[in-house]
Amino acid sequence: MRNGKAPVGGNFSIPVRVYYEDTDAGGVVYYANYLKFMERARTEWLRGLGFEQDALSTQEGVIFAVRAVKVEFLKPGRFNDLLRATVSMTRRGGASLTFAQAVQRDSTTLCEAEIKVACLDAASFAPRPIPRRILSRLERVNLS
Repeated sequence: MRNGKAPVGGNFSIPVRVYYEDTDAGGVVYYANYLKFMERARTEWLRGLGFEQDALSTQEGVIFAVRAVKVEFLKPGRFNDLLRATVSMTRRGGASLTFAQAVQRDSTTLCEAEIKVACLDAASFAPRPIPRRILSRLERVNLS
C-alpha cells in the first residue's frame, strides 16, 4: 500500500522530489542521497505500521540501525524529478529485518538496494530481539 497506509500487502512507497541540494555539480542526484531517500521511505513504512522511531527508543528501548547495504546505481535522477522510494520487507529475523528498496522515476528504476537493519538496545547499542509488540505487527506484513 502507499502513502501513510499500513504496508500489509506488499510494496510501500513515498514520493520524493529532487531538490537542488540533492544534486551534484553535474546536476544529477548525488549518490549518497539515494540512501537518504530510502531511509525516509523506511521511516514512513514504520510509521504506517503505527511506530514512531523516537517512541520505539523511549517506550520499547530499541532502535533500528542499518547493518549492511548492497546498492546498485542504474540511472541518474535529476533536479526537480518526482521520484518514488519503495520499501518491501524480504526477511524478518529475530533481531533483524531485510528490505528490498528502490528509487524510481515513473517505471524506470534509478537505484536499487538490499538493506539489512538490526534491532539494537537503545542504551547499549547491543543487538537484541525485536520486541514482541513490534514483531506481532511485522508478522502481518507479507514478505516479498
